[in-house]
Amino acid sequence: MSQILEIVPIIGFFIAYKAYDIYFAITILMILMTLGLIVLKIQKKPITNMQLMSWLLVLIFGGITLIFRNEIFIKWKPTVLNWGFGIAFLVSQFVGKENFTKKLMSQASIEAPNFVWKNLNYAWVIFFIFSGALNIFVAYTFSTDIWVNFKLFGLIGLTFLFAIGQAIYLKNYLPKN
Repeated sequence: MSQILEIVPIIGFFIAYKAYDIYFAITILMILMTLGLIVLKIQKKPITNMQLMSWLLVLIFGGITLIFRNEIFIKWKPTVLNWGFGIAFLVSQFVGKENFTKKLMSQASIEAPNFVWKNLNYAWVIFFIFSGALNIFVAYTFSTDIWVNFKLFGLIGLTFLFAIGQAIYLKNYLPKN
């Protein structure tokens, strides 16, 4: 259910943009993300830090975009989010008992040596930095239409491919069930 509540705002944004314009799409995105978090709260389901940070950044950057009628602000949101996560994953490598990658994957009961978790965590740091930089490149180099398509298909596709790469890297450590 949580995944549906995360994808609905993105699809709503995409459809609203294609049907109207970026400003209407941002309004829809802000409303749908807020409703999604309300539904999670009503269902007494946990709200992840990523969901909360993404929502706050959409409200901040979306609000600034609507106030100043300048779409570049919303285009910075994925970069700020990705770079923020990149920094958080990097800091987690040196602070605490486990880095973020190991903490996030602990639910999957994967037993791997520390060097594997360290490599995966650094890979996520690089991925987040790269994704943020690529987003800004597309935002400043191409039209808003191309950026919206890239945001939906490009960034999500890259993340999916990267996650597959992570799974391949971890295949020897997966539980044997």
